[in-house]
Amino acid sequence: MSSINVRPYTLDDFEGLLDVQKEAFPPPFPEDLWWSRAQIKAHVTTFPEGALLAELDNVVVGSATSLLIAYDGNPHTWEEVSDDGYIQKSHNPAGDSLYGIDLCVRPSYRGKGIAGALYEARKETVRKLGLKRFMAGCRIPNYHEYAKHLDIDSYVRAVEKGEIKDLVLTFMLKQGLRPLQVMPNYLEDAESLDYAVLVEWRNDQL
Repeated sequence: MSSINVRPYTLDDFEGLLDVQKEAFPPPFPEDLWWSRAQIKAHVTTFPEGALLAELDNVVVGSATSLLIAYDGNPHTWEEVSDDGYIQKSHNPAGDSLYGIDLCVRPSYRGKGIAGALYEARKETVRKLGLKRFMAGCRIPNYHEYAKHLDIDSYVRAVEKGEIKDLVLTFMLKQGLRPLQVMPNYLEDAESLDYAVLVEWRNDQL
């Protein structure tokens, strides 16, 4: 069985990264929301440790992008924390937390442990850099199915308890992440009703 290789991506990987985005977000998804060459260049020059891709049989099958922040508990949007996807203005070299702004896997390769391998690599980056945590704003795409009956906090608790399965949050919980706070208006997202849940994995070596 082939093994998944996770490594830093460079600008030379742009076409492979773009292929992942195209397969994961086909039309009518707006093409201008795929990573641009300028954004990939900004990632690898601003914080190369946070720019990761996964390969299987020499095919780029997934990617993950992160930056450093100093976590203060204040609400924020994806655009704010990611610098509209460029990370140059929002990355804090003295930050205490690795913040994931993107993770994408080719649909044809899902179910092979690729996302899990990328999360493990992120955890290893946290340990290597001596950071307090990994964190991310987590979509809750099944919330629209329950919103008439459950407020957002009740929904998150129900997912935590395993009473409700959420496509993204349940996966995050399986990766060892735990909810920190609910953030309204995080990202335009009809399924999540524009909510996200900030989740964290704490560095157990500190």
